[in-house]
Formats: sequence, C-alpha cells, structure tokens
Amino acid sequence: MAAPATIPPGAWLGLLGGGQLGRMFCMAAQSLGYRVAVLDPAADGPAASVADRHVHADYLDPAGLARLAGIAAAATTEFENVPAAALEYLARSARVCPRADSVAIAQDRIREKNFLADHGFGVAPFTVLETAADAARVDPALVPGIVKSARLGYDGKGQIRVRAAADVAGAFAAMGGVPCVLERFVDLACEVSVIVARDEHGAATTWPVAENRHRDGILDVSIVPARVDAALAERARAIALGVATKLDYRGVLCVELFVTAGGELLVNEMAPRPHNSGHYTIDACVTSQFEQQARVLAGLPLGDTRQHEPAVMLNLLGDAWFPGAESAAPREPDWAQVLRHPQAKLHLYGKTEARRGRKMGHVTCLAPTVSEALAVAAAIKRDLGIPGADDIAPAAP
Repeated sequence: MAAPATIPPGAWLGLLGGGQLGRMFCMAAQSLGYRVAVLDPAADGPAASVADRHVHADYLDPAGLARLAGIAAAATTEFENVPAAALEYLARSARVCPRADSVAIAQDRIREKNFLADHGFGVAPFTVLETAADAARVDPALVPGIVKSARLGYDGKGQIRVRAAADVAGAFAAMGGVPCVLERFVDLACEVSVIVARDEHGAATTWPVAENRHRDGILDVSIVPARVDAALAERARAIALGVATKLDYRGVLCVELFVTAGGELLVNEMAPRPHNSGHYTIDACVTSQFEQQARVLAGLPLGDTRQHEPAVMLNLLGDAWFPGAESAAPREPDWAQVLRHPQAKLHLYGKTEARRGRKMGHVTCLAPTVSEALAVAAAIKRDLGIPGADDIAPAAP
C-alpha cells in the first residue's frame, strides 16, 4: 500500500545507512515527532545509537528489508552506495526518497557524467575507461588529469592523478581494471556546492552556495556564503535546480561544481543525500538540510532555507585525536578549547574509534562576517593542532 500524502508525526520513518548523516537525520526527524528505524550492517553505527530502532542487517538481506518495510511508512538513505535494489524493494510498500533510478545514476560516475553531458550541463572534459585497451589509447588532450573509479570512490579514495597519456594504463591497472573515468584537470578558481531540496510535487528550493576547501581529497572547510559574485552564485543555484529537475529528484541533493579561472561553472558530481558541505545549515539556517529531508519524506511543506548569519564549517577528522605525527595512541581533544569560542557549535558523531582521515565531527563557526567566522575556525585549528590554520582563508577568487 502506498504511503499517504502526508505522514503525521508519531509515524515511523526508515533509513538505509548508519553513518553520521543518518545520525543527524534521526535527530531532525525526531524533533519533528517521528520515530526512526535504521537498517545498518554495522552493530554500533552513529545513527543506530540515536535511532528508535536498529535493524541490524545487510542492505540486501530479505529479512532485514522486510522488517524495515513492516515498520516504516517511508524510507530514505544517508549515503549513495546503498544498492538500488534495496530501494526498489521498499518502494513496493512505502514512499522512498530518493528513488532508486536517481540513486543509480548518482552512484556511478560513468552514468552520472553521461547524464550531465546529455542534458547540457557543463562538465570537465572526460572519457570512459572500461577496458585496458581504452586506457592505452586515451586522447593526450585529456591529460594531465585524474582517473576515478566509477563506483564507491569518495573523499579522495578511488582516484589516481596522471600526468601523461602513458600513465593512464598503469592507473587503470592499479584500480583493478574496474570501470573508470578519466577527467582532465581544469584551471580552478574555487569549488562550490549547492544543496537542493525537491518534493514529490516538483516544488524545490536551495540553500546559499557554499565555497569548499579540501585537504588531501577530504573537505576541510565550507565557507557560506561563498566568496563569489552574486551572478555566479545565482547561476550555480540555477544549475543545481536544473539537475534536480532533469533527474526528477525527490529529496535532498548536493550538486558540486568547479568554478574555473574564466568564470565557467562545471558540474563535478552530485550526491543523492544531505552533504558534508551542508552541515552548517543545522546552526545557520531556518531549516537544516536534515529537517528538510524529513519534511520531503513525510510529505510536509518545504521549510525556509534562509541563512541567519555567515558560517564556516570545519571538519574534525580523526587526526585531531593524534597529537603528533609519531603518536600511536589516540588522545581525546580538549573540547573546552573549541567551546571557549562562544560562536562555535560543536557536533561529535559518536564514533567509538578515532582513525586518521575519519570524519569524527564538525564545528560550525558563526559570526557577523565571513572573515570573522574564518578567524574563529583558524583559531580552533591551532588549538586542536589541525594543519592548515594559516591558509584557511586564502584570497577570495
């Protein structure tokens, strides 16, 4: 039986995935009065620790999916690598946002790149590598560039940089010969992202554009509003809305874009879920991306996405638990050093083991201006011994 047009508070919502995005979704849905059941293969994931019920099963486990379907009136995901087949199963009896066909495109770089190019969205020059022969005969005009695995790559994983056409075959082999794309480097001014929410009726909205800075392939800080001119920001929002419309997307979607030195906007990739660069919305906006995700899932009206004041979101990786390069034992950071800044909002994800490069939490720094918020974020980096405090605020593009 299909889910009703509006699912009232007190009902159960389902979630596939148990990471930090799921944890924040649970909290937002619960604040609206819903109960949340999480299906997660991990025994102690961040979402399961706050959910009302944990279905401990693999994403394709028939019994686990049947249990979730028997509980939830609607279901969503918190990461894009949930098998589309699981979403298709749940859609037989419940509202599912996003739909399986949208997720199937976004979780495969080949399908994603072709979808974007076929619908007229600008992308960096690329080619598909499906065989060793493809890798051996690439166009030299596509290098220097980066070879990316078609599936399962994120936070810099599943990517190998190549300088010359002769390097591509080796990179493809190092990837295990799995399908990949080769994407040419572009002359970047900066990277930005736009979070879009779109409901079952096609109503859609966006949050302010975020400017994103990375370290070692992982998001380091998001600066909002992005330090780009208003016309470019508006173009970015229009592109993101266009992508969501062409996908006929239902839910929360992140569209990441390159801003070239010449002012061109190219779509880098999309994530069919809330996104790391949208965490600032919890503290800085009328409606967070996670509350919006719950609203769309329950068939409620979209919330206001206005930003109260400028914000800088700083990722807290497991490296902060290791005070020195040679340290073998983790040490809990001194959180009082973070919270001595009254503008800082600390969010820890409840993960039991700190590892270098693992996302353990984030801090959102709020201030009347971007420059002041950046100064707070830089001070927190120094206090916690996180690299990059001195270059956290490079010259605006």
